[in-house]
Amino acid sequence: MNIILSIAAGGALGAVARYLVMIQAGYLFGSNFPFGTIIVNILGSFMLGALVEVSATVWSIGGELRAMLVAGFIGSFTTFSTLSLDMMTLLERGQTGLALGYASVSVLLGVSGLAFGMMAVRFIFH
Repeated sequence: MNIILSIAAGGALGAVARYLVMIQAGYLFGSNFPFGTIIVNILGSFMLGALVEVSATVWSIGGELRAMLVAGFIGSFTTFSTLSLDMMTLLERGQTGLALGYASVSVLLGVSGLAFGMMAVRFIFH
């Protein structure tokens, strides 16, 4: 149960952080381009990469703290960071073609899922 509460706490903090970054980016750059999304995705990827590297080489991170940071905070801050980690793992294994295919399919399916979700709501409510 403690691990679930840790993830929930991290998720709450990550969601608030994402909201604040998105709002601030809108104020700074306007709303014509999704700068806030790019910022949180890059920051989330950076945080996950740093955490993975730190936990592998510098500091042993316990299960609850790791779950709070990865599944909770970073997971709610952005999900792009996990895609980035998966891509880097494939690239480091020398599986460049698979990494590029994974990225392409992930983006295509993500956009398709978004589009189908929008169409379903429009169909149901209009």
